[in-house]
Amino acid sequence: MSLLKNKSLLLQLVLACICCNVSGQSAKKTVSLFDGKTLTGWKTIEPAEMKLWTAADSSLKSGDGKNKIEANRYLFTTKEYGDFEFRCLFRLTGDPKTGMINSGIQYRSVIEGGKMVGYQADIGTGYWGDIYDEHRRGKLIGGDLKTLSHVLKENGWNTYIIRCKGNRHELYINGVKTCDYTEQDQKMPQKGVIAVQIHSGGVAQVEFKDLVLTEL
Repeated sequence: MSLLKNKSLLLQLVLACICCNVSGQSAKKTVSLFDGKTLTGWKTIEPAEMKLWTAADSSLKSGDGKNKIEANRYLFTTKEYGDFEFRCLFRLTGDPKTGMINSGIQYRSVIEGGKMVGYQADIGTGYWGDIYDEHRRGKLIGGDLKTLSHVLKENGWNTYIIRCKGNRHELYINGVKTCDYTEQDQKMPQKGVIAVQIHSGGVAQVEFKDLVLTEL
């Protein structure tokens, strides 16, 4: 084999190795947070509250649609996440005449003094697509509904995407960006649990399915 051919073969091997390394480094693993059948991998602040959540019809559910929700309840992951993209389907139903019908998805949240503390991607009339800081600073930024209002199914299934990297937080409902928030307080936790919430108030039911997360 000629020297030129040897050099050409060597160059091809080097390029192939570089491509494999780049591909391996850029591969992002997406995991399912819910097996569709059990509450494995999830917990509540108080163990007795687990009975308020069920796994049925491939969905995480809370609220029976008959009785009022007496207090905010959360079901959260046993693992913590920092930079990620989270996706799910959700449905919130209930009669607003009975009280507040609301829910949310906590992220980068921690349990302090028996309370869920941290960022929340809000769900519900008057709060769609907001970023709320639960048990800390309150509402951080309101959701932009100019486009969302045309595609939102208020009592039906919708999609939520939460993309969080560094100090930038982005929310999307049904593919429409509602918030793009930059956290200025460097003291805020950069990692925490993912949680689903049912809010106190009216007679409500909330359902979540296809909960997946890709770490960034």
